[in-house]
Amino acid sequence: MNLTDTAIKKTKPGLKPVKLRDGRGLFLFVTPQGGKLWRWEYRFERRPKLMALGKYPDVSLAQARERHSEARKLLAEGIDPMAERKAAKQAKSEKHTTFEDVFKLWFEHWRDGKSPRHVDYVDRRVKTDILPRIGQLPIADIEAPEVVAMLKAIQDRGVRDIAKRAHETTGQIFRYAVAHGHAKRNPTADFKPSDVLKTAQETNYARIEAKQLPELLKALEVYPGTHVTRLAIWLMALTFVRTSELIGAPWTEFDLDNARWGIPAERMKMRSPHIVPLSTQAIETLKTLHRLTGHTKWMLPGDRNPEQTMSNNTMP
Repeated sequence: MNLTDTAIKKTKPGLKPVKLRDGRGLFLFVTPQGGKLWRWEYRFERRPKLMALGKYPDVSLAQARERHSEARKLLAEGIDPMAERKAAKQAKSEKHTTFEDVFKLWFEHWRDGKSPRHVDYVDRRVKTDILPRIGQLPIADIEAPEVVAMLKAIQDRGVRDIAKRAHETTGQIFRYAVAHGHAKRNPTADFKPSDVLKTAQETNYARIEAKQLPELLKALEVYPGTHVTRLAIWLMALTFVRTSELIGAPWTEFDLDNARWGIPAERMKMRSPHIVPLSTQAIETLKTLHRLTGHTKWMLPGDRNPEQTMSNNTMP
């Protein structure tokens, strides 16, 4: 006999579980604790299966029969209803995985072995430029136009190079998403930055010919800035390091006895320290600087606050 709501309501839990059958494998499983669970017994590829269809009374008798009927239709088409439901649930979960969700997974994977300085830079750039535009979008739904709009918004701030880097980083995150099943494709592969960004007006840095070098050195000797700034410029010419590497140097990095300057990996985009051999002129310049700033942590401290380094804008 088929079940009725009255029969279900009258059924009380016993010492052992009870199955109230409704036909064609559908039954209500009544536990000793009083739970009433809809279940369906069926076979797929000759293997017995047991599919949960909900809990009574949250799922009524009519609803259980409707779910049972839909599942039997799939089975008749040669589809395992439980596998189909699992796949649909997984697809729904992936549909709601945002770009920001995948960025966090990618970032933990990518940062391994990178210098702290580079890791911090990429993290700040993504959170400043990329996530505000596409971070909350389901990553599986993002197409090239959304990425292009994000890049153009960055370019409009006058930072085209950062827009190009954003394209590269976004592409890395999408490749990670594709590899781990969060997205089907990488939309950044559909275009190059030059396809959507304005052409940069390249301006070469000023340079001098060899014959002009003596005049430059003479000008440096009478540079009207502070003595520390003049020595910093001179040291730059003697070491050929980046401005940020020079300005951020503490005195502890220098070994004047062995004529070497060791810039640690965390201050470089490298996995190993950068060793700068020091010429006789560089050592003399550093000794002069030490008499002026050796009482502070930094080789080039700030004028107003010696606890901080000299500003990038100080170097002409």
